[in-house]
Amino acid sequence: MPAETPVNRRLLVTSALPYANGPIHIGHLVEYLQTDIWVRFQKLTGNRCVYVCADDTHGTAIMIRARQEGRTEVELIADMQRQHETDFADFLIEFDNYGSTNSEENRQLCGELWASIRKAGLVKEQEVQQLFDPEAGTFLADRFVRGTCPKCGAADQPGDNCSSCGSAYTPADLVNPVSTLSGATPEVRTAPHLFIELEKLHGFLRDWVETSDALQPEIANYLKGHFLGPKDKPLELRDWDISRPAPYFGFEIPDAPGNYWYVWFDAPIGYIASTQQWCDKQTVQGNVEKLDDWWRSGDCEVHHFIGKDITYFHTLFWPGMLKTAGLALPTKVHIHGFLTVGGEKMSKSKGTFVNARTYLNHLDPQPLRYYYASKLSARVDDFDLTLDDFVSKVNTDLVGKVVNLASRAAKFVEKTGLSKEYPDDGGLFEQAAAAGDEIAAAYERCDYSHAMRLVLACADRANPFVEENKPWELRKDPANTDRVQEVCTIALNLFRQIAIYLAPVLPKLAQQTGELLNDPITSWDQSQTPLVGTPVAKFQHLMQRVETEKVQAMIDETKQNAAAAAGEPEASAPGAAAGTTFDDKWNDGPEPLATEPLAAECVYDDFTKVDLRIARVVEANHVEGADKLLQLTLSLGGGETRNVFAGIKKAYAPEDLVGRLVMYVANLAPRKMKFGVSTGMVAASGPGNEEVFLLSPDEGAKPGQRVH
Repeated sequence: MPAETPVNRRLLVTSALPYANGPIHIGHLVEYLQTDIWVRFQKLTGNRCVYVCADDTHGTAIMIRARQEGRTEVELIADMQRQHETDFADFLIEFDNYGSTNSEENRQLCGELWASIRKAGLVKEQEVQQLFDPEAGTFLADRFVRGTCPKCGAADQPGDNCSSCGSAYTPADLVNPVSTLSGATPEVRTAPHLFIELEKLHGFLRDWVETSDALQPEIANYLKGHFLGPKDKPLELRDWDISRPAPYFGFEIPDAPGNYWYVWFDAPIGYIASTQQWCDKQTVQGNVEKLDDWWRSGDCEVHHFIGKDITYFHTLFWPGMLKTAGLALPTKVHIHGFLTVGGEKMSKSKGTFVNARTYLNHLDPQPLRYYYASKLSARVDDFDLTLDDFVSKVNTDLVGKVVNLASRAAKFVEKTGLSKEYPDDGGLFEQAAAAGDEIAAAYERCDYSHAMRLVLACADRANPFVEENKPWELRKDPANTDRVQEVCTIALNLFRQIAIYLAPVLPKLAQQTGELLNDPITSWDQSQTPLVGTPVAKFQHLMQRVETEKVQAMIDETKQNAAAAAGEPEASAPGAAAGTTFDDKWNDGPEPLATEPLAAECVYDDFTKVDLRIARVVEANHVEGADKLLQLTLSLGGGETRNVFAGIKKAYAPEDLVGRLVMYVANLAPRKMKFGVSTGMVAASGPGNEEVFLLSPDEGAKPGQRVH
């Protein structure tokens, strides 16, 4: 760890609460994966880190959807929370507690903070003209109104702030507003609302923004430029409307019957409520934890991870609430940019608005964790998910450079284990160990892209060592047994070192590495000392290549789901006439698959073990005494020939085979038969007897060429 970074820290970490009105999608995952990586890094370095989150459950949208689906809001949010938690867990995101803003803990804490705000004299009541949807029968929250920005004239803007110019306003300020619930033109109705007078906290907020290290520089400048203003000409902070009249799904305000706290008042308090739930669970287990030790302690750091679209709430309203209630201010608000796919906003019609579950139906979570890490910096920058780049980067970096180190070394020391002393590797391990501090510093500041580049540099130095020493060649000579063990000990230690550095991003790979080398990865410091003398388990494949076909299947499923939700018919397959299928067109029946179902899935490394070559039949003969066999002499070019006995006698006459190109399994172990030794086999399809069909390449293929 860098010298300036304290050790044994206590950290409370949150992500923005996902709204309980829809599933998690790959855009949401940017934040939760970013946070999970940071939390895992902190835990790996020995810091005490608690990660809490919750579903954001209140508001008009939940109320309307529950009404449409004929169930209660409580039933709806419970169902959605189960889905959210499952998706997060399957993406290897580990919360210490995941709660709900509709909890009793949150209701009580909302009351406590509200009492503090009342006591500080920050609350006033005011009649408000609010937009009302006459068709939906409800007042409209900010998010359910869109229209033209009253400041810059940008069209299709939400009801609270403009994504084009950054100005804040009320839904009633919008020009030509439209309800997103029904499409109706809202009516203006008047009702009493409660406000927090944020301007009374202007001095505190300015000091916090200017003097604390809680904000990225671009965020501090944004707040000063748009909301606080220069010191000599400060801007006046607008009062914050924190109540909504009935009907509304949320907590009723105790001292204002018929009014409910606005969702943005009780949502961030959900961070504290989730912490309270975690404390209560620990206490039940005998580990006494007090909420004040986490939210009123100068020894605890509070870190929020959020998207840039909710900056306003987390950097002005929220610090003001915390200050007034005597609670700890955020140590750091880590703000990230948006995800685009293929250079555009995610689109349901184009299949790029991918839900987390749809992704998981086709792909492993670790490749996306790595890809996001390779793109995320410490700045508030948007980044793009390009699907071709995703496939290429994951396969090149993780499979080709990282996992390849283990796959080319582990199997050669399954019986001997690692050397009892670490061999001389020319300084490779020491060089990678020296990079540990810089990698840790990059993780600490959320500059994951830089961390990934440093880790891959270690892999780029390690792979040439394996290539040059070729343990697969050395093992052919028994005299090289000790050298094989030394080379593999070095390769596996360099791989383990990389796996430790990648553990926050690829926790499953770290676990598998610990199992392979019989030494669980539990500490960042393990990267500094080579592992020696331990047994090596039988090698199991650590990571599969990302296949373009599976990525396309994910996109296709997303399109189909979007079409189904919109009530549109699914598009027919390309090239198929209306009312027909490919099977109809070519008379492809189901019998072959039914007779012999597809085998269990294998990975690319399994396939590459089979050396499939083009061969030419230069001689073919009947085999005396054999009913099914023909003897074939195959040429691989350059004078290389092989003898093969093939069970194709009932389908082919020997004279018809001479000169034909076939596909030959060249590295199959020789098989001794009573007629002679068969070295390999020719590839064919069909059920047997007369129905055998040799596989042949297209014209232009040459003997000896490998089939990929």
